[in-house]
Order: sequence, then structure tokens, then C-alpha cells
Amino acid sequence: MNLRKYVTLTPMTEKLPPLETLQWYQAAGIDETIAEEPVNRFETIAEPIIAASVSISEEKPKPTILFQPDASQQAPVFNARTDDLASKAQNLDELRQMMQDFDECPLKATATNMVFGTGNPEADIMIIGEAPGAEEDKQGLPFVGASGRLLDLMLKSIGRNRTDVYISNILPWRPPGNRKPSEAEVALFTPFIRRHIALVNPKVLLLLGGSAVSALLQINQGITRSRGKWMSYMDKDLTIDAFASFHPAFLLRTPAQKKASWRDFLTVKQRLNG
Repeated sequence: MNLRKYVTLTPMTEKLPPLETLQWYQAAGIDETIAEEPVNRFETIAEPIIAASVSISEEKPKPTILFQPDASQQAPVFNARTDDLASKAQNLDELRQMMQDFDECPLKATATNMVFGTGNPEADIMIIGEAPGAEEDKQGLPFVGASGRLLDLMLKSIGRNRTDVYISNILPWRPPGNRKPSEAEVALFTPFIRRHIALVNPKVLLLLGGSAVSALLQINQGITRSRGKWMSYMDKDLTIDAFASFHPAFLLRTPAQKKASWRDFLTVKQRLNG
């Protein structure tokens, strides 16, 4: 069931400037406004919409596309253009700058900060999620919102913290409204995260969520079926043990699955301890 939050203007919000009011609504989870009186839609007579003639100026900028592309326009799983570009990065600093300068994805225009990675690049575990959320977009770091706090607790349960793991995402830019990334967007950035993995070269990849598993292992059976199993991540001559588990954001919505995730993290700990 999709529960919506409704609101009527209060004296507090009426005093706020328009931008602050919208930000207040967004933080409160409000996604729809209603009038003071209900409308009987059965009595409403639809009127034809007449398009007005508008003079188009060549100097007028094109609007940024915020919606998920149509399936017929999506790129293949492998993107040769970005694969060739990513392969030229010789270290993490070069890769970060390369991704920062890459302007061929509309997500960059709607995001605040690029989210590259955090933690210890010499760590034996590399954790990969899907895409930044609102808080990650503000701070430019992965897993720093509510999901990040839960991930910290999960790491603590196996004697780890952010100083001895490395964390990143498939996408470095936040999709508008935290929507699910399109296949075209994932295909565009997958070569970058594959190069990211090669440069870190961990002993174990811990993939959180179905999107990370699908992008890096080409397994589309769903995270419920793929989690809890050891798999192999392969890229050219590189082979790394990979393990899938639930994304912390999913656990916040489905706390009953925390027990399964805890077992997953214990399994990874045991593998690293021999």
C-alpha cells in the first residue's frame, strides 16, 4: 500500500519563503497537496486543452531531462565508450577526476556532489551499493544517511568500521527523487566502478542490493535469491570472491531481514579469517 502524506498550510509554513517551504515539505515526506474543499470528479467536465503558439528562441536553454529513459533508448549492459575512458585511470585520484569531469550523464546536472568512495583503499573488503541518496548527495560520501548509520552498526557487529573497509556505489551521482537508476545509467557507469574495483583490488566484494549484483555479476534473479551465496567477480585477469546481501535501506523498510544480513556479514568475516 502506498501511504501518502497530506498537508494544509499552517501559519509556520506560510511565513517561510517558497524554496524553504518546499524543502520543509520534502523533509516531511509530503508528496501531494489538497485544497480546503473536496472535488467531485464525477461532476467535473473535462475541457479540451488548446496549445498556445509559442515563439522558440534559439538562445533558450534546453530543459534537463529528469525522467527515466524509455526502454528503447537504453544502452546495452556494456558501454564501450566509458570502458575505454575508465581503463586509462592509473590510480584512484585519476579515476575520481575523470569521473568528476565526465559530463555525458544528465544525473550530474541534477546532483549536488559526486559520491566517489570512502574508507581505506588498502582494505580487504570493498562494499558496493547502488546510488547516493539525499544525505550522501549533500556530503559527497557514500552511506552517510540512515542507511549508513545502519551499515556502521552492521560492520561493528563483526569487529569492523570505516577505517578497515572501502565503500562505493555503482553510480556516483544521485538520481532525482532517489528513483531507481535506469539500465542506461547503470551501463554508463559500470566501467568506472569496475576500474574502481581493479584499483582497490580487495579480497572480498560485498555487494549490497540487487542493482549491484546485477551490474557486476550479471545476475538478475533478485537479491532474495542471490544473497547468502559466494560468487566470483571476474574482470579480464582479475577474479575476486563476491558475496551478496541486502541493502541497509531495504533493512530499514523490512527489519525482519536484519537477522539474515547479520548471518551474511558473519559469513564474510569467517571467509576473511580463513
